[in-house]
Amino acid sequence: MNETLSMDASQKQNANLGDAAYAELKERLSRGAYRPGDKLTVRSVAEVLGVSSTPARDAINRLAAESVLVYAGPKTVIVPILTEADLREITLIRIALEGLAAQLAVTHCKPEHIEKLGEIQKCINTALADRAYETALWYNKEFHFLVYGLSGLPHLVSLIDAQWRRVGPSFYGLYPEFADEKHGVRNHQMAMEALADGDGGALRAAFENDIRDGYRRLRLAVRECTSRS
Repeated sequence: MNETLSMDASQKQNANLGDAAYAELKERLSRGAYRPGDKLTVRSVAEVLGVSSTPARDAINRLAAESVLVYAGPKTVIVPILTEADLREITLIRIALEGLAAQLAVTHCKPEHIEKLGEIQKCINTALADRAYETALWYNKEFHFLVYGLSGLPHLVSLIDAQWRRVGPSFYGLYPEFADEKHGVRNHQMAMEALADGDGGALRAAFENDIRDGYRRLRLAVRECTSRS
């Protein structure tokens, strides 16, 4: 009996560690910590996440099942390189889902949320000025998902997050042009102004513009990558 209980506890602990590793790895992917074409092994993921090989392998397998990662061998996965068709599909889905979440966010927004967005944007601006693009991408997701979370629809936010896992590694292709031209900064400023005004339509438009501006730059990045290969 005691041995059975011990095995159950061990299995539960491994499952919890696997869930935590999966959550952290998918966050890293959605925030641009990895780039298209990067190779990941169980060992490298375990080292980065500070876990053993079992939860690292579980996290990789789950993300491969979601097509967020692709197997390149028995022990190696790669971050897939999106095609133009992939990027267009993801963008259309993002516009529909993120636009809806943004529009609904107005209802639940409070002054402290706008203040927090302003603080996040300062972090983004500083990172862009320092050309610390990975840091900028990290805070960019904080900005977007703070707003989406205000929609009060967690399943909608989960659907949005799934698309970010697919496109997140490609976000690095926005830079340096996207930073120099300040597209994202302007769109985020418009979003904060819309929230302050309680204007759901304007808020939706600000996020849709942000996605479209990003799409135009990412499409060029995909074409440039294709022409070099």
